[in-house]
Amino acid sequence: MRILYGVVGEGMGHATRSSVVLAHLLAAGHEVQVMTSGRAKAFLAERFDGVHEIHGLHFVTEQNRVRLGKSLWSNVLAGVTGVPQNVQAYFDLIGRFEPDVVVSDFESWTYVYAKAHGLPVISVDNMQIINRCRHPKDVTEGYEASFDLAKAFVKSKLPFAEHYLVTSFFRPPLRKERTSLHPPILRPEILAAERSVGEHLLVYQTAEGNETLEQTLRDTGLPCRIYGMQRDLAEDRVLGNLVHRPFSEQGFIDDLASARAVVAGGGFTVMSECVYLHKPMLSVPIRKQFEQVLNARWLERLGYGRFAKDLRDPAVVHDFLDAVPGCEAKLAEYAQDGNAELLGALDEQLDRVAAGV
Repeated sequence: MRILYGVVGEGMGHATRSSVVLAHLLAAGHEVQVMTSGRAKAFLAERFDGVHEIHGLHFVTEQNRVRLGKSLWSNVLAGVTGVPQNVQAYFDLIGRFEPDVVVSDFESWTYVYAKAHGLPVISVDNMQIINRCRHPKDVTEGYEASFDLAKAFVKSKLPFAEHYLVTSFFRPPLRKERTSLHPPILRPEILAAERSVGEHLLVYQTAEGNETLEQTLRDTGLPCRIYGMQRDLAEDRVLGNLVHRPFSEQGFIDDLASARAVVAGGGFTVMSECVYLHKPMLSVPIRKQFEQVLNARWLERLGYGRFAKDLRDPAVVHDFLDAVPGCEAKLAEYAQDGNAELLGALDEQLDRVAAGV
């Protein structure tokens, strides 16, 4: 089957998850062409042939919050200068490929092509959980306006697809047809990681808005392996019980797999990896990104970790550390058979398309 695969370029989580699905599709003998944007293009092009760049929306973040005005202006400039020619070349290329089906990870241009040419669309992503499931009031409380805005935005992406394969470590009730929930897609390096329980905290935070965090971490007395708070490091920088580390994918995974607990943002990828590896997590979502708030609120609701608006109050970290044993007990109940469930469900949907069902 000839598959046109769209990957949204905002953030790297969609790209890393899509790389797992793409490898599966190619191994099954499908022909695949990929459309993406931003950093996702370079990431996927290093791993697969047939990866093409298309203009995509992006966000500007400062001080751990999304800057909507700057994001809008940046997208307008990029759109005016690049979209018309880019889209024409894109449609010409796809026309020569003649796809049978579109699989989209929250990407719009492949969806537009599918609808213009009467092709079925299969959605594979985590974002649709905002619109296609019911969420209890304690999860959205205090963020009702953001929830409504996010739900409207997600609803506008990929409407009337053949099926929505939604990946999630939490399982709210469905409110839409043609929707199914499946465990998160995990990269092979996480599946291969040897889980153990060490004494260190893994901290993945940027310096912006975290002026007091270093002192808080120092006061815990625990060994802390820190990524992101000091940039341009060539080697570890040791400051007492704190070790600032240069980013290394395998180093980060090793530190994650052996951590006692994690302090990080609200991104779905790292959070899903923490849940799979049974690592309690203190999640600090980027402000004005409701999807991250939703992830963190569900993480806390399930007892897998804690949600925090910021880390300015040292009590936030200390209270989380007190809660770690209880979180470990809850996480021990979580089990996932790799990516088998999601990939099997995708194969089933592709078989249905091939059979014209």
